[in-house]
Amino acid sequence: MPGPKPLDPSSSPRAMLGAELRHKREEAGLTQEELGRPLFVSGSFIGQLEAGTRRMQLEYAVKIDEILGTDGYFTRNCEAATKSKYPDHFAEAAEAEAVAATIKEYAPQLIPGLLQTEAYAWAVCRAYQPTAPEAEIGETVTARLERALLLDHPTTPMLWVVLDEAVLRRKTGGPAVMAKALRHVAELIRRHRVIVQVLPFSAGDHASMNGSVKLMAFKDAPPVAYLQSLGTGCLQDEPATVARHELTYDLIGASALSPQDSLALIESVAEDYAHEDQR
Repeated sequence: MPGPKPLDPSSSPRAMLGAELRHKREEAGLTQEELGRPLFVSGSFIGQLEAGTRRMQLEYAVKIDEILGTDGYFTRNCEAATKSKYPDHFAEAAEAEAVAATIKEYAPQLIPGLLQTEAYAWAVCRAYQPTAPEAEIGETVTARLERALLLDHPTTPMLWVVLDEAVLRRKTGGPAVMAKALRHVAELIRRHRVIVQVLPFSAGDHASMNGSVKLMAFKDAPPVAYLQSLGTGCLQDEPATVARHELTYDLIGASALSPQDSLALIESVAEDYAHEDQR
């Protein structure tokens, strides 16, 4: 397993904690696998903690302090490293997303957060929380748009998305919102910033009819899969599990339209929504 890259402890509490964990583990003469064994986690999981791609939960921090004899250091600093503006079920995935080199996602119902416009994100959040105060919706939308700033970098992460045709046809926020949202996706495609395919209804049954799949790969840590359902989500790092989801994504992509045909369909549907809004 490749060693983690040097981390700048000032970059984030999670990076600081990861750098210190690596230092103390090596000082104790333990491999990642040896430290993970009494925690009942894999060596890959320890590597992700050290690389800053996974959050250190309190239960692990307490045990690590016991094993490494660090006098409560990780327990004391764990709270600061796990604070997040994202919901608990998504916070760890959002943090991993921010340092991923490659992100691949199949979206069965909605435009993924990294590709959403403000109006589309607002419509989605309001649908999820119909009685929430405006300020609460605004905070959620702001956090989502801040995530999308990842795409301001010209090349990293490499984002490859397969949209189910249902994403295009579901009139989220109305025709004007949909027209703008799909045109935004098309613009990113035309700028060669993202790769997008559409899985058409005509493809029939496919490998991920039970839900979405999101894969993240990193330069200095093992890949992970993120599985999400309503109000819940978890990162999977077990190699066989990740490999199974990678196969699922590949099968979906094989059934989807080519990037060129997908772009044509996205722009065509956006145009239909624009005309509907004018009427």
